[in-house]
Amino acid sequence: MASWQEFESQAPELAKAARRLMDTYTHKVLATLRKDGSPRVSGIETKLHDGELWTGSMPGAVKAADLRRDPRMAIHVTSRDPDRGDPSSWEGDLKLSGRAVETADERERAAYGVSGSDSHLFRVELTEVAWTRVQGDELVITAWREGVGEREFRRK
Repeated sequence: MASWQEFESQAPELAKAARRLMDTYTHKVLATLRKDGSPRVSGIETKLHDGELWTGSMPGAVKAADLRRDPRMAIHVTSRDPDRGDPSSWEGDLKLSGRAVETADERERAAYGVSGSDSHLFRVELTEVAWTRVQGDELVITAWREGVGEREFRRK
């Protein structure tokens, strides 16, 4: 698993685009696994701090219970719809996957703003990041995978 900083050093241009989308759009969608293995999606916010990607959760939230039981997760960042006359104006969407590791470290919790509370704080360790967008008449996917690196796929 890679920290945000490790991902950023391996795929700097993709990380720059990913960070722009993540900073522009506050609300994201988190996918977790329920106890029975079926998927659950929940709204979240994230924060990049000291080379790590973080997300929190209110006390007793089912997404926190999901992540404590099985840390595998994915995050989806959407963007505005493109101008109908210019599909290339779409900023694209971003998908990140990996696992979320809960921390009890009070310094980390204070930096995120959950110090001394019952709220949950998770550090996201990345295994894959993909940015999908349109350029001209092609769908372009730039993807990074831990241990593989960055690749680009184009489809008409």
